[in-house]
Amino acid sequence: MRANWQQFTLLVIINAFVGSLVGIERTILPLLAAHDFGLASKTAILSFLISFGLVKALANLLAGRLGDRYGRKRILVAGWLVGLLVSPLIIVAPNWGWVVFANVLLGINQGLCWSTTVIMKIDLVGPRRRGLAMGLNEAAGYLAVSAAALAAGYLATAYALRPQPFLLGTLLALCGLLLSLFGARESQGHARQEARQLQTQAQATPAGTAQTPEQPAPSFWQIVAHVSWRDRTLLAVSQAGLVNNLNDGLSWGLFPLYFAAAGLDAAHIGWLVAAYPAVWGAGQLLTGAISDRLGRKGMISVGMWVQAIGLALMLLTQGFWPWLLGAILLGSGTALVYPTLLAAVSDVTPPDWRASAVGVYRLWRDSGYAIGGLLAGLLADLLSIPWAIGLVALLTFLSGCLAALLMRETLPRPQPSPPPSSATSIASSRP
Repeated sequence: MRANWQQFTLLVIINAFVGSLVGIERTILPLLAAHDFGLASKTAILSFLISFGLVKALANLLAGRLGDRYGRKRILVAGWLVGLLVSPLIIVAPNWGWVVFANVLLGINQGLCWSTTVIMKIDLVGPRRRGLAMGLNEAAGYLAVSAAALAAGYLATAYALRPQPFLLGTLLALCGLLLSLFGARESQGHARQEARQLQTQAQATPAGTAQTPEQPAPSFWQIVAHVSWRDRTLLAVSQAGLVNNLNDGLSWGLFPLYFAAAGLDAAHIGWLVAAYPAVWGAGQLLTGAISDRLGRKGMISVGMWVQAIGLALMLLTQGFWPWLLGAILLGSGTALVYPTLLAAVSDVTPPDWRASAVGVYRLWRDSGYAIGGLLAGLLADLLSIPWAIGLVALLTFLSGCLAALLMRETLPRPQPSPPPSSATSIASSRP
């Protein structure tokens, strides 16, 4: 990381611009649906989140595969070109269908840009600092989500729900595009160099102690199967990511409506909506690095359980301050989980197809937005918003239990230097 600090820092800044586009929507869109378009059905309101989640999940999958095939920078720039269209479409939208389509484009932007910045940072750092790298990446993105959500709440209170918040979104997207186009450099060569080093180490070990370096790379669908269900650790990681974003989708889509029904104004709603990603983002500055020392498995399980407690507090209390505490707990649990899951995927996948594996994991993780939006909307319409919050809290708790049961520790542990005849290749620990 030290050798590539300038490029790494630039990618952190670019990811902050990626996150800011989502932050504006977290405060505004649920309120916009009810105020400007007169939508009463929670499922209809959350249609923007369902479309966003589905498209972002698929874009993650494509970003990893296309990044392996065509390079990282091209995918990053393409994502920003799509993202430039999002805010203008919402500003001029005559009906809710336009907003849903804008969120299809936002899903493409987030999937391509966020996945690519993750992959580029993994390229630039070695295996000992992956947790720290992911913590810095996700901290920048979600602190920007928080700041943009807070700014959007104040702009909406001082002016209107549109166009002012989305004019800010257009400016942020333009900045992200210019930095990616003129500042970011291709990083795929770093991954290829790491793969060559692993092959050299494998060839230097005695026969039978390492995988054959000439073994052909798996096909795309073999990678999908490996990450999704064949490897128990990656299965545990993928389900935890999915449930994590399922409860994030609930908080994005229903919390502003939940708080507004209790009589809070847009400014106070903005604070509550911003507190969750602020704690999430700032916490990752520590949790990613801590996972490099303590390991991944325990932090993932505990993080899911803390999120469940935060959701339960939202359900069982009333008022701004108790809800603020619930948002802080929800953000703290997510901070424990988010960079650690990405680091775990990176720990157990070889560099020559790691980007594709990260894409598959992010496919499952961000499909949680769509599943969460659909589940939360249906439950809120059929029962109530509190019922939706309660069920998602239970699912989050059970996900932590599943991670504790299925996952093995993935953090590479330094070994004492053995005699050359008994050395164990790094490649032998790869799945």
